[in-house]
Amino acid sequence: MYKIMEEEEFEFQPTELSDDLCFCPQAEFNNKPDSLFFNDGVRRIDFILVYEDEDKKEFEKRHTFQRRKYFEASLMKMGMELEVVDDKLMFIKVHMPWDVLCTYAEVLHIKVPIQPNDLASSSSPWRFFSCITKHFYPNEELISKETEYFTAPFEKDRLDYFYIKEKDIFFTPAMRSRMAYYILSRAPYEIRGNIKKFGITKLLDGGVYKAAYPLHDCRFNVKSTEQGCPNERYLLYEEWAHPKSFYKMQPLDLIRKYYGEKIGIYFAWLGFYTIMLTLAAVVGLGCFIYGYKTQETSTWSKEVCDPQIGGNIVMCPQCDKFCKYWRLNTTCEASKLSPSLSLLPCLFFPVSAHVLAAVTLFLEFWKRYQAELEYEWDTVEFLEQEEPPRPEYEAKCSYERKNPVTGVNHTQRLFLILICLYSFCMSIGIGTVLFWILLILASIVAITVYRLAVFFTFSHRLRNQDLKQLEPLKEYVTPQMATSVTASLISFVVIMILNILYERVAIWITDFELPRTKTDYENSLTLKMFLFQFVNYYSSCFYIAFAKGKAVSYPGRPVYLLGKYRNEECDPGGCLFELTTQLAIIMGGKAIWNNIQEVLLPWVKNLISRHCTRVGSEKVIPRWEQDYQLQPVSKLGLFYEYLEMVIQFGFVTLFVASFPLAPVLALVNNLFEIRVDAWKITTQFRRVMPEKAQDIGAWQPILQGVAILAVATNAMIIAFTSDMIPRLVYYWSFSVYPYVDHYNNTMAGYINSSLSIFDTRDFTNSSRPFADTGITTCRYRDFRYPPGHPRQYEHNVYYWHVVAAKMAFIIVVEHIVYLTKFILSYMIPDVPYAVKEQIKREKYLTQVILHETNLKLVTKQLSNKSHGLHEQMDFLTFKLISCSNFFQSTYDM
Repeated sequence: MYKIMEEEEFEFQPTELSDDLCFCPQAEFNNKPDSLFFNDGVRRIDFILVYEDEDKKEFEKRHTFQRRKYFEASLMKMGMELEVVDDKLMFIKVHMPWDVLCTYAEVLHIKVPIQPNDLASSSSPWRFFSCITKHFYPNEELISKETEYFTAPFEKDRLDYFYIKEKDIFFTPAMRSRMAYYILSRAPYEIRGNIKKFGITKLLDGGVYKAAYPLHDCRFNVKSTEQGCPNERYLLYEEWAHPKSFYKMQPLDLIRKYYGEKIGIYFAWLGFYTIMLTLAAVVGLGCFIYGYKTQETSTWSKEVCDPQIGGNIVMCPQCDKFCKYWRLNTTCEASKLSPSLSLLPCLFFPVSAHVLAAVTLFLEFWKRYQAELEYEWDTVEFLEQEEPPRPEYEAKCSYERKNPVTGVNHTQRLFLILICLYSFCMSIGIGTVLFWILLILASIVAITVYRLAVFFTFSHRLRNQDLKQLEPLKEYVTPQMATSVTASLISFVVIMILNILYERVAIWITDFELPRTKTDYENSLTLKMFLFQFVNYYSSCFYIAFAKGKAVSYPGRPVYLLGKYRNEECDPGGCLFELTTQLAIIMGGKAIWNNIQEVLLPWVKNLISRHCTRVGSEKVIPRWEQDYQLQPVSKLGLFYEYLEMVIQFGFVTLFVASFPLAPVLALVNNLFEIRVDAWKITTQFRRVMPEKAQDIGAWQPILQGVAILAVATNAMIIAFTSDMIPRLVYYWSFSVYPYVDHYNNTMAGYINSSLSIFDTRDFTNSSRPFADTGITTCRYRDFRYPPGHPRQYEHNVYYWHVVAAKMAFIIVVEHIVYLTKFILSYMIPDVPYAVKEQIKREKYLTQVILHETNLKLVTKQLSNKSHGLHEQMDFLTFKLISCSNFFQSTYDM
């Protein structure tokens, strides 16, 4: 629609610093601590650069001085205005005049208003409850609803057609900061021959400047009295970041206006995700409470705890030689606390309620909500060619190629070199990622060996011993539980350490690959980090859910790991309780650790910074120095915030069948997470650089992949990890005739039927217990024929019934869920109808403006010619009007 404009090349290229380069004008601080302007009170501060004055040092860094002065001269040559405030640190105030703003608004395709939105907004179905819901929204007297406009990309040649009230406020501070940073990222600081070095990023890394940031508009807890200050930071703190506002909805429009679309879309997604967690949390909490209340009536628990049943069942030793025989009723309390997934009503929670409602509906409705935000925030047509290349990419490019879509020349590496380097970089990157994944798997193996060794010790010392010092917890301290808790704690520590190591490796690999745009950089880093985090966080859970206790054979022929360690066995009730313990420790520990880091670390750092930099308590500190004392924003921005939430999303979806309280913990954590993140960026960090973003990027397909995988994992947990399928098979098939002498389905006798018999004379010499207790038979968890049977110790018919039922359950559940997911995805459109109409209206108005401008230009040109050209002018006018009518008819269609 509009021509794509490239910024003009910087013309002067001296090899040495010239003596005639202009220096920044200096000004004294005017004792206005909240001022956002130059000393003249007219020019707005769009950016701040900070450096340390070399004149105050004992030696002079000539090279640093030259680079900085040349960089500042480049900025002024490109039209920016600078002013220096001399203090202990040197603060350079940067201002963009109107002409420069217009130029770079067109370069960056910034959308601005063309006229107010004249389409009537649909009335909310909840308008009748407005008297109640208004208390859950920000105070409208403080944060008023903004006027909606139709927008179009800015063009200097069509100023008259944009909705300009005042030039000073036409471009918002966020837009001005974004344009200023674009110039700062491309201004040269050194040119020697054909080598051109540019960008504020490299100067910051090299120590030429200590900081570069846009200004907050006021203090977060005190309103500014300066004229023209909108006090948006104060409003955000009062109505969003303050703990007293935890129950209020987020002011997303103000967040986007102040911090940019990228921050706005993150908090919109986090809030939407938290709301959708409510459904799963309510169902999960209800399921857990029901299971807890009915645990005393469970036939299975009664039989385990019954002295006449569980007390008379002697279990085989779970390790070689040193382990002893034990009674089944020693696991009584643990069996009562096992998740309520053993109850039939809870069978449908992880599959239907969570996977369908909290995953499928969440993703589909998020697409609709995201489409609304895209239109409201003018990112509908935010295409890749509109995103400028990264300065690091431009600095290493030496070849120009014409873009076949836009027709604009883009710099890139030579083709053959590009192919070779790309292949080499990808090989190095993939190899390094695989190496670190293997390192994680090695740590999982090491923890597994630890579990085996510690279980051996705990089985020897805890089983059948008097544990008076552990009262009243001795009923719960079983070898399985002690091993599971200690292994989970060690696993959590290992996970945290490996996270720190891999973070640096992933960043190094991504830098080595040299992606073209920042979006490409973040997407590449996202895939690497998530792949690592997926293996790091979930490997131990997958081991317990699908590997532990699955290959143990029977006591006479145990299976050994590494030829030395006997494989772990699950509790007679299954490994579900151990999986729950692992999830609770990792998920809860991660949430607590992250919140401590996010709250305490920036607060302590700022406290130390203020103590070290403040000269005297009576000194008046200007706005730019107050912001300098805050923490710098991470280069990766919201990457770690997204990563934290997506990992949590994986815990909530992948393993919810074993831990129905996972959505409840996630909901509580997210309620704190929203306010903690809001408090952190509003009060403890410098103002975030506003950035454009159309969606949540590479996290969207990752969430979809996790949602698809969650269906399979939950079905497999129910089938293979829990004891649900064996119990149902027993209830419907083996508790009635012909296996027993009655026709009434019952769970009575399930414990006896689920434990096989082993003759202690069949122990091998390497596994036979040292203690000779005179016990002739013991029981173990499996479905095998008893000793003396023609097929002794082989799997019996019960086992094959259970296997068939498990496979049938997985196939049926997966097909039903995936079919339902497909139907829901098809029925819910990604873009609401009202948004489509508004987009059509906006495109029509843009076309009208374009043709009206062309019509005026043609009329003006032809009016200066002879009278003989009037007929030609009428003809052209007729053609333009016909085109306008064509667009009108197209819109009406």
